[in-house]
Amino acid sequence: MTADRPVGYWLKHLDRLLERQFEEALADVSLTRRDWQVLDALAAGATTRARLHEALAPFWTAGNGPGPDEVLAVLAARGLTGQGTDLGLTDEGRAIHTRALERVEHTRSTVLTGLTPEEYAGTVRVLSVMAANAEADLAAR
Repeated sequence: MTADRPVGYWLKHLDRLLERQFEEALADVSLTRRDWQVLDALAAGATTRARLHEALAPFWTAGNGPGPDEVLAVLAARGLTGQGTDLGLTDEGRAIHTRALERVEHTRSTVLTGLTPEEYAGTVRVLSVMAANAEADLAAR
């Protein structure tokens, strides 16, 4: 691995690889990465549409695949979540979430192999500063 490529290359490359890893890790439980994000947000307590949208906002952008409501409708049709105002996980949804969580944790662990907790925290800090700089520049235009 070389550092002679710009950060944008590595961000896009890592994002594509993570998408593939999630796709493969979650295939046997018939979930996509977006399905997983909705299930995990619900498991963490985002039991209203407003909370769900708020929890997923940093990860989802308009026009980039189905939105939370569309994913939620599919999960509800599969019997994994409640419908209407009851957005909690069903028993089947909790079981699928537990199985998927094992795979997601393994994927995360694999990606972080060779990094110390301090290196990971430093990477996140650097990326957050870069994002804040870009946001400030765009807001100033």
